[in-house]
Amino acid sequence: MRLRRRHQSLLISPKTFIFSCLICTLLGLLLLTIFTGGDLPAGTTVLPPPEKPPCATVEEMGKEAVGGGDSWKETLTVRELIRNHFEIQGASRVRLLSPDQFCKQNFVMGKASEAGFGNEMYKILTAAALSIMLNRSLIIGQTRGKYPFGDYISYANFSFTLKEVKHLWKKNDCVGKFGRHLIMRVDDFEKPSETNVLCGNWKKWKQPIIWFKGTTDAVAMQFFLKNIHVQMRKSASALFGNTEVLRSRPNVIGELLRVMISPSPDVQNAVNWVIDGGRDPHLAVHMRMLMNRSPRAVNAVLNCIKTTIVGIQQPRVVLVSDTPSLVNDLMPKLHGFTEVLHFEYKKFRGNISGGSVGAAFRARDWGPAPRWVAFVDFFLASRATHAVITGAQRRVGTTYAQLIAALAASYQLDQDHGGPANFSFISSFQNNLLRAGLQNQVGWGHVWNRLAGQLSCHSQPNQCALTPVLPPGWWDGLWQSPIPRDIRRMEAYGVKLTGFGTIDENRLRGYCKAKKAITRTIPICVRFKCS
Repeated sequence: MRLRRRHQSLLISPKTFIFSCLICTLLGLLLLTIFTGGDLPAGTTVLPPPEKPPCATVEEMGKEAVGGGDSWKETLTVRELIRNHFEIQGASRVRLLSPDQFCKQNFVMGKASEAGFGNEMYKILTAAALSIMLNRSLIIGQTRGKYPFGDYISYANFSFTLKEVKHLWKKNDCVGKFGRHLIMRVDDFEKPSETNVLCGNWKKWKQPIIWFKGTTDAVAMQFFLKNIHVQMRKSASALFGNTEVLRSRPNVIGELLRVMISPSPDVQNAVNWVIDGGRDPHLAVHMRMLMNRSPRAVNAVLNCIKTTIVGIQQPRVVLVSDTPSLVNDLMPKLHGFTEVLHFEYKKFRGNISGGSVGAAFRARDWGPAPRWVAFVDFFLASRATHAVITGAQRRVGTTYAQLIAALAASYQLDQDHGGPANFSFISSFQNNLLRAGLQNQVGWGHVWNRLAGQLSCHSQPNQCALTPVLPPGWWDGLWQSPIPRDIRRMEAYGVKLTGFGTIDENRLRGYCKAKKAITRTIPICVRFKCS
């Protein structure tokens, strides 16, 4: 609802309204008690003051965030938005523009290394989302002539390489004829005091290339939803939807992945080898165990699998984990009522280019298998037709699991069907992870971080919870609340958060007004010379 005053409007979120009503009711009863000398009218029911703030279990949070929404409609709208954008701003059209038109063109750079796939892929996805928000073409950076993870992933042809943009800039003589130097403006999200993500109007930036750096999860791209400039907020909202109604938010990540990447031929052969001519799996189960064996985690996810497959005839389940012993523990427990699929890479005789063994220093983090196995697992799990279940030793819903679920959900949404897909992203929590509620789900890359504050109940039993496919970037929805660590972290960006996740917009505008604008650029082509 919106309450209007003479010169300003104040937006009250449903969450704030509910808690305000609760406080006013209790305060009114207290005043009534005082002014009546402690004697209330006959028949009056007195509510005892709550011993602690209201809270919700993970399953209740998931039902509120996902259940019964119309996100599929919003997702189809975003699918069309993405398609139209890359038809207009895609490389196949832009490279054919006349010199005077091409030299007016603007770009967004997406650059990633070959570290963890989930975090690095989010850098590319953020650049793609930003290119849509700013109506610019997309560049995907290469290292020594290769795309990130290029041995295992094929990229769509609507993006440029920086090498091609430099070539076209020289070919069209953009510097000589039009006086436009190829400059790249760099904004680093990981430097809160310098980034312009909340304070700058990026639509007015004149530099031909923008690189939004350090964007390793779904949060950075959603910061624009609170940018102080109306133009930026509108562009972000068109892509990410209403932050207060999680159940209606589109699957932006899945729709971008769907058009941007596909498995390399060798990885596709490995996926087909596991499928072995059969049906696509109904369920994919991803367990991030960091080389730990946890009977509680196994039992919790086993119960979650049993709940999820109710009504499915002869279910096929894919198991993916960084910890081989976890797979060995789960497989015999699933035999008899499911068909279990797992990529046993040591038995695979196909040829995976670049198939070196993973770095020993990351073995605990990524597991002992060669790096390329993670990409076979990724594209195999994203074929799940009914659900993706994620569990963990500590933090549930990693970036890798998020990308699997988002891509699988996008594959299952049929544009011609005209209705929601029968697909779910589900989180499995063992009870020891919930002794203090979700407060240990720290890190912005984890899907439950934005629900980890004081509204999360302590001492919960095992939970099998519906999970947002688009991880929330703010705390506007019902039951969302920040942990103290994130309140402090947001202060560095100029955002004052309350314990319930509301922000002081006037303070943010004041911060931006007082903030010294920092512009960092890298020259690419200047004075007839390209670096």
